[in-house]
Amino acid sequence: MRPFRIQSWAAAVSLAGACTLAGPASAPAAPNRAALDYVALGDSYSAGVGAGDYLPEGASCLRSSRAYPALWASTHASSFAFAACNGAKTGDVLTKQLGALSGRTNLVSVTAGGSDASWAKVMGICALPGTKTCLNAIDAARSYVDRTLPANLDRLYSGIRGKAPRARVVVLGYPHFYQLHGTCTRGLEDTERAALNAAIDHLDGVIAQHATGHGFAFADARTAFGGHEICSAGPWLRSVEVLDLTESYHPNASGQSLGYLPLFTRAA
Repeated sequence: MRPFRIQSWAAAVSLAGACTLAGPASAPAAPNRAALDYVALGDSYSAGVGAGDYLPEGASCLRSSRAYPALWASTHASSFAFAACNGAKTGDVLTKQLGALSGRTNLVSVTAGGSDASWAKVMGICALPGTKTCLNAIDAARSYVDRTLPANLDRLYSGIRGKAPRARVVVLGYPHFYQLHGTCTRGLEDTERAALNAAIDHLDGVIAQHATGHGFAFADARTAFGGHEICSAGPWLRSVEVLDLTESYHPNASGQSLGYLPLFTRAA
């Protein structure tokens, strides 16, 4: 998989125009900014699945022009490699995406761990009738996060540091899926929603511990998305999309531009 790369600010402007990026992404870059070589690694949350306007390069990865890495790079980066890919596990990031890094890279973002824990499978199970079956699937995912994910994260983070020794690395977490006691009148029970949120807390806690242990910054998406979960009045996450299950439980365009983008901007 060859990452989508912007080699200069002029190319970034051209991409932004072609993809009709809106809002902050269309603003001009700050003048006289030092060269900033930025690489975006990770899974569907960094690729921008759910935000629409997918780029033609690497179409199977569902990289969106509305994803926070593309929006941030269009106003800040002198070069940009967009390697994040839908469905990527930590091992996929390690073996297929780190080629975008080099000694010149001075900023890296990454989301990874959710696909390892099989969240898509868990959500598919929880969408079916049966609270106990849903809770069992959540427990299995939590067990994986405890037993297997830590070593996977350490291998990935060590690989990133080895390929980009001078880079600032920002590891972004995952938001809660649901606002409890919210506007939803159908679907999961609040018991299931609360268990899913608690499992995300657990996942983010493991990711944060290992990210900071490697000297990386951790950016907490739960805070950034607070009040905009599914079942809120203004959700920044997609609920179940019957006609496109891939986009279910992913940030929409607002989640990328109003949730992840400011979060990453503060941490970068």
